[in-house]
Amino acid sequence: MATIKKLLIANRGEIASRIIRSARAMDIACVAVFSDADADAPFVTEADEAVRLPGTSPTDTYLRGDLILEAARQTGADAVHPGYGFLSENAGFARACAAAGVIFVGPPPEAIDSMGSKIEAKKIMAAAGVPVLPGITIETDSEIDGAQLGSRVSDEIGYPVLVKAAFGGGGRGMRIVRESSDLLEAVEGARREAVTAFGDGTIFLERYLDVPRHIEVQLFADTQGTVVHLFERECSIQRRYQKIIEEAPSPVVDDALRDELGAAAIAAGKAIGYVGAGTAEFVMGSDGRFYFLEVNTRLQVEHPVTELITGLDLVRLQLLVAEGHPLPTEAVAADRSGHAIEVRLYAEDVDAGFLPATGTIQEFSVPALPGIRVDSGVVVGSEVGVHYDPMLAKIIGYGPTRDDARRVLARALAESRVDGVVTNRDLLVGILREEEFAAGQIDTGYLGRHEPVDLMRSWRSPDLVRVHAAAAALAAQAAHRAAAAALPTLPSGWRNVSSQHQHVSYLVDGNEVDVRYRVRRGTVEVSVDGEELTGARVWAATPDLVDIEVDGVRRRCDVRVHGESVNVTSALGSLVLVEQARFSEPGDRNEPGSLLAPMPGTVVRVLVEEGQPVEEGATVLVIEAMKMEHSVKAPVSGVASLVRVQVGQAVELGTVLAVVEEEAP
Repeated sequence: MATIKKLLIANRGEIASRIIRSARAMDIACVAVFSDADADAPFVTEADEAVRLPGTSPTDTYLRGDLILEAARQTGADAVHPGYGFLSENAGFARACAAAGVIFVGPPPEAIDSMGSKIEAKKIMAAAGVPVLPGITIETDSEIDGAQLGSRVSDEIGYPVLVKAAFGGGGRGMRIVRESSDLLEAVEGARREAVTAFGDGTIFLERYLDVPRHIEVQLFADTQGTVVHLFERECSIQRRYQKIIEEAPSPVVDDALRDELGAAAIAAGKAIGYVGAGTAEFVMGSDGRFYFLEVNTRLQVEHPVTELITGLDLVRLQLLVAEGHPLPTEAVAADRSGHAIEVRLYAEDVDAGFLPATGTIQEFSVPALPGIRVDSGVVVGSEVGVHYDPMLAKIIGYGPTRDDARRVLARALAESRVDGVVTNRDLLVGILREEEFAAGQIDTGYLGRHEPVDLMRSWRSPDLVRVHAAAAALAAQAAHRAAAAALPTLPSGWRNVSSQHQHVSYLVDGNEVDVRYRVRRGTVEVSVDGEELTGARVWAATPDLVDIEVDGVRRRCDVRVHGESVNVTSALGSLVLVEQARFSEPGDRNEPGSLLAPMPGTVVRVLVEEGQPVEEGATVLVIEAMKMEHSVKAPVSGVASLVRVQVGQAVELGTVLAVVEEEAP
């Protein structure tokens, strides 16, 4: 039986910090590896030692197994924990660790290999008695015969049918076919996309469940052959096939169904000789029948909800199993209590279609309410760049019931401060407070039925914009007066007389908001977008705090200014306002037809040359940021008169990428 003395964490961000916490409690020294972009990240200083991986892109750093094993050799680390993502499900890296005499904290390479192909995984599970969706595999073009394939699909699967790439993920190569007339085109298109994205055109067709639930079961196995499940998690709230809210237990799984799911997960684990932490994922229809989706051969992002309802430390269990210990009694005979809900706080612009956002964290705080847990990878001053996943933190709420967990989490999020970068915080609060979610009526189509932007604004008070816009303007006025050398002795409280109306404009959610105000002997006349705030009174005003009364209700507005952005928080909620310049600068307008970068990122494809005709809607180039690609399309038919960027070039938000001149009528 081995004893891990020094653990290298082959990952970054919040999961690296999370692993360090458990390892330290077990008296295991920790080594971090970090890219140049992460040199100042919290996890680097939390570790006992750290080794630089030169570069910024994942392929140059966190995906370089050779550099990671060299770092282990340099520091004398005898084990590597891969976290999730990066090399966590790389069988070759697991084998390389074994060859180097380093413990890989994860399953055997053979178990990882067995789940690497969706087709082979389904065959293994079907043989083990795990429910699988009926399907057909297509490996060559010769197998695509319109009439014959259509007949097979009707007889063996039935419509609707899902066409998927056998290798890879992220939704690439995926198509939903509801009618036989669309089948051939979907199959041929999926094969082409699979070849381009993954280098292998193998696809498979399987029955498609409309708006199913996504249910997963936490697996754990030791080297002595014991395999257990630690109950299920519900992960149905997703955007772009990625989870954003997870909970345990599922609100629709009863004890009988829980036993069935657990038995299927254990059978899956035994079928592949699993060791360590893993997750068996299933889709479940409205009839309660479930089908195997995949086994994730690693720790999951959402593992905290399982920890909270079981009282177990899953990272500690991983390390014990890696040392060769049998699963402890508390894991083998685990029980559950209460309910936990986790949200993923992302740096992304929901208004812009979930585009990744960048910036510097100016303020980050989550109220310490009972039952709230925060697993974070950032602190004040952290730079959120374009190189990695945009998740900033996981915030988890726990309570005796689902409603208790939901309510405390919604309150904690609503009172959180994340300044300096656009986040999905308001969307998460909107979901938690929405009636269907509160009733547990959720599935993978939830964000298709509920417009994300409407959810974001659903919990905002009608007074939010006008009160916060007024507060932002008055705080700015207080800052100007405080800085005025000619008025060094004026007290706060707006006792001076200003006979002129002041004017300032802000951009809020893409709309310009106009504020006009005049301070007169302790009172203030203020209008927002031409609507006067009746009975407005300023009780106190400083650059950081405005205590204002509007319509007989007094509120304290906390104000933080970061460059042109103003973050205002009160009992009404939180709002970001961007002050607009009074006069436009000469030359600040772009040439007509300019295609601007919708996000900071790296140009990965340029599909047109200067002088080339382009059709409206055609993709001109593709930008990648934070593991997501975004196609920049021609807004009109015309000619690409200018292409300013090339593949591999880093661009900032708003950079002119190309110009498309519209065809003359």
